[in-house]
Amino acid sequence: MEFFCYHRDRPGSVDLRGELIEEHWSYMDRYAAEMIARGPTFADDGETPTGSVHIVDLPDTAAARTFAFDEPNYQAGAYRDVLLRRWRNMLGRTMWDFPGGRTGGNRYLVIGLGPGKAADITVPPARDELIAHGPLLSDDESIWVGTAVLLRAADPDTARGVLAADTYASVEVHDWQFGGRPS
Repeated sequence: MEFFCYHRDRPGSVDLRGELIEEHWSYMDRYAAEMIARGPTFADDGETPTGSVHIVDLPDTAAARTFAFDEPNYQAGAYRDVLLRRWRNMLGRTMWDFPGGRTGGNRYLVIGLGPGKAADITVPPARDELIAHGPLLSDDESIWVGTAVLLRAADPDTARGVLAADTYASVEVHDWQFGGRPS
């Protein structure tokens, strides 16, 4: 079962996140085999972290909740909230399989939230720029609640364009980069 997890930073938590970076990486190391994608989001300055994305393949919803809420930054209060949803990997690959590699170009997280009729549940034509793409679903997968996409794009407006116009109640676009321990 695939899950999309987005921990959003609490304002003023940058120093705390810095103090916990090794604990965070060590925690995520335990899930290396289950990881589909991971990485931080940033403010418009491109340097200040605003959150942390993890897409993981776990046995069930209970395991996903454990993953999300036992995370060291969450436990220490660095995050203000967590978006945790079932997700379906429409590309059938991990971020490490992205043909564009780990660096080069601007990377974005785009989250479109419903309500409404399911949208963007098929992969758009610009597949070569997609790092991860899939619908956000209810725990039992019976209800579509949105779409989450990681992609390379020229700018935030172009990234926003990956989702159908006027379909979502809200759309967020965040600067994002490949995560994990530096090599």
